[in-house]
Amino acid sequence: MCAPTRRNSGAHTADGFSEARLIGIGAFGSVYKGIIGEGEDQKIIAVKVLNMMRRGAIKSFMAECEALKNIRHRNLLKVLTACSGIDSNGNDFKALVYEFMVNDNLENWLHPTHLEENGVTETKRNLSLLLRLNIVIDIACSLDYLHHQFECPIVHCDLKPSNILLDEQMVAHVSDFGLARFIPRRIDELCTNQSSSMGVRGSTGYVAPEYGLGSEVSTWGDVYSYGIVLLELFTAKRPTDEMFDENLNLHNYVKKALLGGVEEIVDPILLEEGQAVEQRVKTHFRASSSSGNGRVIECLISVFQVGLACSNEQPKERMDICDVVVELSSIRNKLVPRRGRT
Repeated sequence: MCAPTRRNSGAHTADGFSEARLIGIGAFGSVYKGIIGEGEDQKIIAVKVLNMMRRGAIKSFMAECEALKNIRHRNLLKVLTACSGIDSNGNDFKALVYEFMVNDNLENWLHPTHLEENGVTETKRNLSLLLRLNIVIDIACSLDYLHHQFECPIVHCDLKPSNILLDEQMVAHVSDFGLARFIPRRIDELCTNQSSSMGVRGSTGYVAPEYGLGSEVSTWGDVYSYGIVLLELFTAKRPTDEMFDENLNLHNYVKKALLGGVEEIVDPILLEEGQAVEQRVKTHFRASSSSGNGRVIECLISVFQVGLACSNEQPKERMDICDVVVELSSIRNKLVPRRGRT
């Protein structure tokens, strides 16, 4: 069961929903680390307990259940079960049980200071250029599946680094479908000109600008959020960084750098590994026309161009996510002939 004190559930945390087991706090609830099964069949899980006092919590729970009940993809977080019942105090209780992702979320890899501010200390973790490429391709593949593999496209509506989890092999899994929407394909094709009373859907810095103007939810909104996540992943700059204001945002910051000075905006970790990547390529081909960080910089420019195309202010001018998968896969293949998650 989800906790020793809960009814109508099927998993339990080792010591209940205590702060010691808390691994994340979201808009509508908290996530705890737990255990399901007994003996050799024990499995570590993540339990998202909805805060029923929060406005919209029930709607979020239903949206997530509806979105996840029929989808299966290697880059989407798998839901093991849903729990609904009454707790020991007679209050309504709802929770979702997920696979546990041992390598945390992308937010904490990119911005470890977030962990330090919360009293968590650990060895500095680096994401290599190839691994970052693998991650953005994984995310794009999940969105391609959601947007194109169903009669009614599924729009995630809250894509951001904290909702991208990494498993033992560093494969990315998109999570948290609490704001997800099913939309008729015909409406998706027309919706950017339609107004909505729903208000802004998503998180500050990642939400598509047209949502703020009242446009309906669409797959183009997810593509915008994806573009911002991609730019953040390769610059290590949050879209909400204090350096950005109404005259400068992450999109324009990168766009200006492409005119000259890409090295100035790239996450320094990627430049430090440039020589090593170059040497591996030379060893494979026995020769190379590039030198120094040349091949790495070329790769980064191409990646940034994809991010800019996705985060275009005009929805219809953004890249389709299926084209993103093709383009980024081509960039990765040029960098390293064989794929590896290093």
